Amino acid sequence: MTTTREAVLAALKGVTDPISGQDLVSAGPVRALTVDGGSVRFVLEIDPARAELMEDVRAKAEAAVRAVPGVEQVSAVMTAHREASPELDLGRRPEPAGPRRIAGVDRIVAIASGKGGVGKSTVTANLAAALAAEGRRVGLLDADVYGPSQPRMLGVSGRPASPDGKTILPLRNHGVTMMSIGLMTREDEAVVWRGPMLMGALQQMMNQVQWGALDVLLVDLPPGTGDVPMTLSQNAEVTGVIVVSTPQDVALLDARKGVDMFRKMSVPILGMIENMSTHICSNCGHEEHLFGHGGVRAEAEKLGIPLLAEIPLALGIRLASDGGAPIVVSRPTSPEAAAFRRIAQYMIETEAG
Repeated sequence: MTTTREAVLAALKGVTDPISGQDLVSAGPVRALTVDGGSVRFVLEIDPARAELMEDVRAKAEAAVRAVPGVEQVSAVMTAHREASPELDLGRRPEPAGPRRIAGVDRIVAIASGKGGVGKSTVTANLAAALAAEGRRVGLLDADVYGPSQPRMLGVSGRPASPDGKTILPLRNHGVTMMSIGLMTREDEAVVWRGPMLMGALQQMMNQVQWGALDVLLVDLPPGTGDVPMTLSQNAEVTGVIVVSTPQDVALLDARKGVDMFRKMSVPILGMIENMSTHICSNCGHEEHLFGHGGVRAEAEKLGIPLLAEIPLALGIRLASDGGAPIVVSRPTSPEAAAFRRIAQYMIETEAG
């Protein structure tokens, strides 16, 4: 039997929202409802002050949907959203909570880019695999919620389990423990969330995932200087950030803004990586600098930041990433893999990895 969206909504209407007294659908906290065959996913957007009360509602909603004929799997996640108070006490400002540690995680290293399309996620996946190959206990948080690519790049499929409905068990491959919103949605499904839901999802993936004991957690940030990198910097003790850019001038302009943002957030810049630095023809061996060359090196010198590597534009890197086995794993002795291994070794030597 095929489950319909209407049947799921009807089940959710049977659950009462204790805040408004209305059913969940009419009250409005249900967001991002997805019905995919026998799998149902939805989000309850709540006031964080009522999280304990709403946990019981989430469980009831999940049970109601599970009882719908044809439903085989249900995932209900709460995200925090606080409405602005109509009364402001201008004489008193709340004390900021400040950055906090993630339980079991020794270090957090963010991988950022000012601009999309520079290969940041490919660098992150290979760097995670390289650190694992060096014997480090590595986690990877795919924080690029609108474009989660790490499940494909690390060859991870399936859905994370949550035995108690509160803690999420991440998945693992190539020695890397990984969590991504892409594991909760179909690969071709867009995540259409507003800012508060996005921030709630990030907080849950940081603090409600059972990461275990990790030497380092790499965070694959979305490009740019938006809410996600700022939220991470404000709420987590970030050891440092690595900025990825191509040598192209327009990419460097945005990379410079990214460096400036992290400096304003008091996050140390561990270094820069020039990706797609050069291209060597696989047929004739001719070397060509398609996006220019040396731009990141010059920028790093100007900003007083270490240049960690110049990684070539290589077909092997792309094929390995699309195939779910980063080149560090699939061709560990290749020159391209060696570049990522050198970055990993540098991170370990400087106690960042």
